[in-house]
Amino acid sequence: MSEHSIWQIGYSLQWNEIGVVGAQHLADGLRHNTTLTTLDLGNNRIGDVGAQHLADVLQHNTTLTTLVLESNVIGDVGAQLLADALQHNTTLTTLDLRFNKIEDVGTQHLADALQHNTALTTLDLSHNELGPIGAQHLADALQHNTTLSTLNLWYSRVRDVGAQHLADALHHNTTLTTLDLGSNRIGDVGAQHLGDALQHSTILTTLNLQKNEIGDVGAQHLADALQQNKTLTTLDLWDNEIGRVGAQHFADALQHNTTLTTLYLDNNRIGDVGVQHLADALHHNTTLTTLNLANNEIGDVGAQYLADALQHNTTLTTLDLGGNIIGAEVKHVISGCLERNKSGT
Repeated sequence: MSEHSIWQIGYSLQWNEIGVVGAQHLADGLRHNTTLTTLDLGNNRIGDVGAQHLADVLQHNTTLTTLVLESNVIGDVGAQLLADALQHNTTLTTLDLRFNKIEDVGTQHLADALQHNTALTTLDLSHNELGPIGAQHLADALQHNTTLSTLNLWYSRVRDVGAQHLADALHHNTTLTTLDLGSNRIGDVGAQHLGDALQHSTILTTLNLQKNEIGDVGAQHLADALQQNKTLTTLDLWDNEIGRVGAQHFADALQHNTTLTTLYLDNNRIGDVGVQHLADALHHNTTLTTLNLANNEIGDVGAQYLADALQHNTTLTTLDLGGNIIGAEVKHVISGCLERNKSGT
């Protein structure tokens, strides 16, 4: 492939050692290039100085739409430089800053940029250290920003206070459709704030709350919200602590909700009793297509409840029961029902 065609399609230099000098050379190239739309520089140790070279170019470049700077130790200084560029750039739509040791100060600069930028639609700040204060800065930005649709804050130390700030922003934001708050220890309190926001949100379609120490109380708040919410289609609660009581709350919600299509409840100690409640809901629900109940201490009794429900339910097409101790016979019945639903016969 020629150099010209590479620059046209996209350029991936992940896991090399280009460093600061290499970043400067690439920045120089971007000053003249008019075709490159995607540049992936993940894991290259470019640091804040390398980020500065790229940021300088972004103030003038009009073709790059995706920039991946994952794992480059750019820190707060690099984040500030990129934020300054975002206030002028009008074409970049996706910015990946995962694993960059960005804290609340760097997050504040990025948030300030979001109040002015009108092009960026996806921002990934997962595995940084923004904390509740950084989350507050982003929440303030979301109250004004009108373009960002996807925000990934997985493992960013948001906690329940940060979740509250973001939930408050959801009351006003009109563009964010996907929010990833996985592994942030938001707990039941954070889940309550997000549940309150979901009762009013008419935009958010995907919410990831994996590994957040959410118990049955937090599950109740989220489930109550599902009875009112008309837009959320995917809710991921993998590896929380909702138990059988939390499962009952979600079962009650599923009897009324008409928009949720995907629900992940794997690794939540739901057990046979919790599954019975969910199975009862499946008798009535007509929208859920994917349900993940893997690793939930479900046996043949719980699986039979699901098999009985699937005799009536015609919409569920994917049911994950991996990691549960279930006999072959009931597995066969469940598989048959799911195949019937997939084929529409």
